[in-house]
Amino acid sequence: MPRKLRSATAVLTFAALLATPPHAEEFRKFEGHGGPVMDVAVSPDGATVLTGSFDYSVGVWGTTTSPPRWLEGHRAAVNDVAFLGADRAVSGGDDFTVILWDLGTGAALHQMDGHKAKIASVRPAPDGARIASASWDGTVRVWDAATGALISTLEGHKGGVNDVIWAAGGARLISAGTDGTILEWDPGADSPTRILAEHGFGVNRLALADDEGWLAYGAVDGGTRVLDMATGDELADLTLDRRPVLALSLSRDGSLLAVGDGEGYIMVVGTDDWSIAYDFRAALNGPIWALDFTADGQGILAGGIADEAYLWPLDAAADTPRMAELKREFHTDPNAVSNGERQFLRKCSICHTLGPDGERRAGPSLYNIFGREAGGLAGYRYSPALQNSDLVWTDETIDQLFDVGPDVLTPGSKMPMQQIASPQDRADLIAFLRRETTE
Repeated sequence: MPRKLRSATAVLTFAALLATPPHAEEFRKFEGHGGPVMDVAVSPDGATVLTGSFDYSVGVWGTTTSPPRWLEGHRAAVNDVAFLGADRAVSGGDDFTVILWDLGTGAALHQMDGHKAKIASVRPAPDGARIASASWDGTVRVWDAATGALISTLEGHKGGVNDVIWAAGGARLISAGTDGTILEWDPGADSPTRILAEHGFGVNRLALADDEGWLAYGAVDGGTRVLDMATGDELADLTLDRRPVLALSLSRDGSLLAVGDGEGYIMVVGTDDWSIAYDFRAALNGPIWALDFTADGQGILAGGIADEAYLWPLDAAADTPRMAELKREFHTDPNAVSNGERQFLRKCSICHTLGPDGERRAGPSLYNIFGREAGGLAGYRYSPALQNSDLVWTDETIDQLFDVGPDVLTPGSKMPMQQIASPQDRADLIAFLRRETTE
């Protein structure tokens, strides 16, 4: 029979909800981000949560921070977040950077540059002295957590590295790549010490029970397997007919392993016999990118295509609300809106708003965009490329932006590469923006 967790008395404060067993009817949404939630992490004491988002921000949530505090420093989506002790955190993003944060002041202590592609994973060592980062540039880098200095660069994967994790109490590193291999490293060596697995499809995520001596991984083809770290033998095959596996999390006591996939499901497995304890659809639409257990293991936090993260008590997870609306705005039926609005929803809506409300997004509001300098909205952190630009947004420059692409018109900016090939589609978008954004 599937293993079940006990229930307990409900509490209302967020720290208590994390640190003590939640009641079966209680759950929590973390609202405030302006884009999909890419990662979530619970602090060692269970009282604070970090979220990393497509809106370039790290959110810090707790009883004394409602609404949350925002850590601003990345210039692209934040893909991974982790606590480094009680008072520091680390994040990695699409801007190729790793940032170490002081949680007391919100200041960036160190920005660690050197990767040449997006950061997919950041993992502090057990003793907190080092940080490992995995990047799509094919490398794992090890950094000094006190100074931000680069210690070593590990190269061995034939493709991007999706995840990295410390093993043997910090004496080893394990990395997983798009090439389907899982490699073990001496953190200071030039080459891997052994190949733990060759899966055949890209491996996305790792979870390690160091004391128990096993490693779990999740892959692009939906493969979810558990390996004996000493021998490399397969201990369990947890694969279901869902793909890809995008998130793994191990409870603090090692008794539960959570698996999140591209179809919006979360499966929770008891590690004593590898039986399914819980299995529920967590998102109505889109994937599960982010997972972490509450401190007691009786609740689980997740993030995906929605602008919010959710916390579910596991005993009631199947009966509580799901993440996300059925469809994001850019999925709107094209017959339900004008062509200009359709272009905005498809190309602009995930990063920009139209009104003066200051809602969080990866990009600045487009309110009163016409006649505004390209780096001219007060309060928004522009890239140096736009801060130093003399470009003014007009019908002509907006048309040019989508004709040639941001990489040509605004090279070095944070705007993602995209174009609108049809002149009529561009004209319809401009007419829509004039109608919706002009006072």
